[in-house]
Amino acid sequence: MTEPTASASVRRISTGAPWEDKFGYSRAVELPNGLVLVAGCTSVVNGQIAGGSPYEQTVTAFDVAFAALEQVGLGREDVVRTRMYITHARDVDDVGRAHKELFDAVRPAATMIIVSGFVDPSLVVEVEVEAYRGGSR
Repeated sequence: MTEPTASASVRRISTGAPWEDKFGYSRAVELPNGLVLVAGCTSVVNGQIAGGSPYEQTVTAFDVAFAALEQVGLGREDVVRTRMYITHARDVDDVGRAHKELFDAVRPAATMIIVSGFVDPSLVVEVEVEAYRGGSR
């Protein structure tokens, strides 16, 4: 669902996830220059962590991000930057393999960072994406 905004030139997207209301953020924000910023996404689906392995969590987290992009008519082919936050260096290859499978044809700029943890210790990866709509709205 699209949330109303004070500025008509910025479109804010909500997916109805409970943390969006609890912490006061939008899942995605579309700027008038065509840039779409998607907030950090994890593998939490319907309140449950979907997938246990780092690879599975990465695929699911990107699927959450893709669902947000679909709300503004964009897809993975429009992604220009990804960020992957992981809790263990040992997961680099699994997370990287998932990223390659999802984005090999797209080749966005990408960053992978090791962090100390997430709000739920069962989560091992969180992702962010930025997408671009050619030409402005």
